[in-house]
Amino acid sequence: MYRNIFITTLIGVAVLTAVVTTQATATDTANPADDEQWHTMVQNETPKTATFAGGCFWCIEGVYQGEKGIASAVSGFTGGSEENASYNLVVTGKTDHREAVKLRYYPSLISYKELLDMYWKSIDPTDAGGQFSDRGYHYTTAIYTHTDRQYRLAKESKQNLSESGTFDEPIVTEILNASTFYRAADRHQNYSIRNQYQYEAYERASGRKGFLERTWENSPLTDK
Repeated sequence: MYRNIFITTLIGVAVLTAVVTTQATATDTANPADDEQWHTMVQNETPKTATFAGGCFWCIEGVYQGEKGIASAVSGFTGGSEENASYNLVVTGKTDHREAVKLRYYPSLISYKELLDMYWKSIDPTDAGGQFSDRGYHYTTAIYTHTDRQYRLAKESKQNLSESGTFDEPIVTEILNASTFYRAADRHQNYSIRNQYQYEAYERASGRKGFLERTWENSPLTDK
């Protein structure tokens, strides 16, 4: 709800019209921002899965798209007990789902530790009530692990961040076992690419980008 208000308020009709006319059909079968020729290097490798909740899934999806070794980044919902979760249901805040992004990645090209580092540098891990202007449980942060190794690495990564002194407040991001993931509608997929101007305005107005610029020298969101 909040991000829609920001987009409507901050972007003129002319810009919106121009962007809409250039939109491409949504797909999550491949990484649409990826123009690297690394795919031949992993022809015989099976991609692994990683899932991250970091507030608005548009932003977390945008973190990983275009990175070498990321086969796909899909926005959706996870962690809750309600079946067939949808945006209209989850955004009410009455479910126990979170907005999240499910990645397919090749560990030979990008490691899970690297995915974790990118994740921490794209969120406020001390916010227990949401992320930036987006408030509510469905916007809170969590790492959903798919293997014992991912769980161990995530716990170690969180501990290292806690001890780094980067944040004065406790790290509240949860680390949980992965559960059923529900893909969001096509209009939410590849949003930062298909709706660049709206996305950039939202990213700035929500407070996320300014926070990351103040906190990190090399956040993946501020570097793009």
